[in-house]
Amino acid sequence: MEEIFLEAELREEKGSSKARELRNNGYLPSVVYFHGQDALSIKLTKSTLLKLVHQHRLESIIINLKIKDDKKAKGRPCLVKEIQYDPVSEEIIHVDFNEISLTEAIKVNVSIEAKGEAIGVKQEGGSLEHILWEIEVECLPTNIPQNIEVDVSALKMGEAIYVKDIVFPPGVKPLNDPAAIVLHVAAPMKEEVPVETLEAEDKQEPEVIKEKKEAPAEGAAAAEETKGREKDKK
Repeated sequence: MEEIFLEAELREEKGSSKARELRNNGYLPSVVYFHGQDALSIKLTKSTLLKLVHQHRLESIIINLKIKDDKKAKGRPCLVKEIQYDPVSEEIIHVDFNEISLTEAIKVNVSIEAKGEAIGVKQEGGSLEHILWEIEVECLPTNIPQNIEVDVSALKMGEAIYVKDIVFPPGVKPLNDPAAIVLHVAAPMKEEVPVETLEAEDKQEPEVIKEKKEAPAEGAAAAEETKGREKDKK
């Protein structure tokens, strides 16, 4: 594994106002934790950390902290525990590190990357669905893989790749459920007619043209009788 070095300084400034002052001066307040011991307060250059953020996936790489005036002259191997962001500006405002032992196994999340083009997508018109983007593994810090590549080229429509199907590097033990789906080729979505449209069409009935009603029989007889009387008078 590539060894990343990051220079830092011990930090005596404490409190939110001092932390704000550090950030205004181009530093990031940080803390290093190690096996229940007292946390070590440090500060590091913001520009240097941002450079690492853009070049690496910090959650799964070992960072060797070289702290000025530190008793551990060789540095402290660490993993990033947490990166805190400002809720408004979304800028990094604080970083927590976990110091680790290179001889003790640790648990980390490693990203999953699909390799190739699935048959079910290329020839059958399906779509590749990435269900699990990270897998938790246990291994020595020096064996942490940068990512896990999964070949999907033989995957047909309706088929899936499970955690149990993936071949992991030696010394790397997956901790997720072996039956968990990682990648899946789904059938294309069919366009469905909205129920409201179908109901509206069912309600549209042809207009019935009513015939003109004839005069009742009693009315016709009365008219004939009146006509007869007029004739007799003449």
